[in-house]
Amino acid sequence: MVENDLNELMLERRKKLDDLNEKGVEAYSNDFDREDLIADILSDFEKLENEEKVIKTAGRIMALRNHGKSTFADIMDMSGKVQIYGQKNKLGEEDYDLLTSLNIGDHIGVEGTVFKTRRGEISIRVSGFKLLSKSLRPLPEKWHGLKDVELRYRQRYVDLVVNPDVKEKFILRSKILHNIRRYLEDKGFLEVQTPLMHPIAGGASARPFVTHHNALDIDLYMRIAPELYLKKLLVGGFEKVFELGKNMRNEGLSTKHNPEFTSLELYQSYADYEDMLDITEDLIKTVAQNVLGHLEVEYDGLEINLASWDRMTMVDSIKKYADVNFSEVNTLEEAKTLADDKDVHYDENTSVGEIINEFFEEFVEEKLIQPTFITQYPVEVSPLAKRNPDNPNFTDRFELFIAGNEIANAFSELNDPIDQKGRFEDQVSQREAGDDEAHMMDEDFIRALEYGMPPAGGLGIGIDRLIMLLTNSPSIREVILFPHLRPENK
Repeated sequence: MVENDLNELMLERRKKLDDLNEKGVEAYSNDFDREDLIADILSDFEKLENEEKVIKTAGRIMALRNHGKSTFADIMDMSGKVQIYGQKNKLGEEDYDLLTSLNIGDHIGVEGTVFKTRRGEISIRVSGFKLLSKSLRPLPEKWHGLKDVELRYRQRYVDLVVNPDVKEKFILRSKILHNIRRYLEDKGFLEVQTPLMHPIAGGASARPFVTHHNALDIDLYMRIAPELYLKKLLVGGFEKVFELGKNMRNEGLSTKHNPEFTSLELYQSYADYEDMLDITEDLIKTVAQNVLGHLEVEYDGLEINLASWDRMTMVDSIKKYADVNFSEVNTLEEAKTLADDKDVHYDENTSVGEIINEFFEEFVEEKLIQPTFITQYPVEVSPLAKRNPDNPNFTDRFELFIAGNEIANAFSELNDPIDQKGRFEDQVSQREAGDDEAHMMDEDFIRALEYGMPPAGGLGIGIDRLIMLLTNSPSIREVILFPHLRPENK
């Protein structure tokens, strides 16, 4: 719809609003008591018809068809859509004229009795109605809807009205979150809430957003992860905790990244990363089965089988997909030579572990289509994970990949305060060398560990990416109601 046409239609609707005001008709009434949802009217039709019960429902007009002395309209609420039928001789001339003057997009309250048309369509014979909200902007035309992707995200409120599949996707999102909570509560986990503003950015390698607290006159960092606060709760005696909430990271936009995103983090005392692996697989299977009714899902043209899960170490995965065997590498110079041969980038102050991780990201990640746990991450890229007792250059950590996307990250939590402080010091050195995503020193977390944290397993799941998978949504913006976008005028 071109801008001139839009402006003309809006002027026409504004004139109708003026006419309503002149006639004393309330255009934004709030005194209609809805008693019946449309879905209930449709499902209980036979009973309602037999009892000749007067129903009262409300919704948005989605279609309007005037036929002289009778008018049909479709109204829609959250639960469904139903046809209404108004007659001039039943409503009277004044009310009937008001009905025919309404626009698609207006909200109305309707009362009447149900019947079936000659075509067998369940309908409401209107005995009375009330205008509840006048729409001053026309909805996108039915035959092409709202197709512009950027416009859909920017005006999600319109997207939800005219694209029913979008609304269903977000209803599914709510069901997924509900089932995650129910699963964890059934396992004895306690849901908690930790701060969104931190004095020190920690718990992940990411660039934070910074804000300022006026009363305290200090800068604070918007949460990049709740991890360190949740582990302090393990120190305090809580043994099984989880938080399902928002994190903010000051990074770029992509089909897989939104600066504000939802994550699940859980921690369990007297557990390890193997326990977290079992929980991850069982949780995703259970949620998929409960919400979708099956474990076979389609994602971006790929057939994913959530009933079958694989696992391999990071080194083994690189050997499989890049034909490079880091188990035979003994020095940094050997690792650099392999990287040079394969055109893998590394920084001047790199380590063997960081080069291994670069190889993995370059050659392996996108090839992990079916659910695959990658275990044994280098210690240099895992500053909060416990070292593997058999090979201290690696950690007891895994990440879950499905359809080439990282879905989950977990490890046996590092609870040695001396080792943890040394890892933080290494991260501080990286920050001083220019890595603004490296960890800061967190003395309070070290102090908490010095009081003694039990051995524990921790798990983080990217909820938006999991929902992308379960709803066949290749872009993260499809599963976030109001994703971040560039300003309209740029």
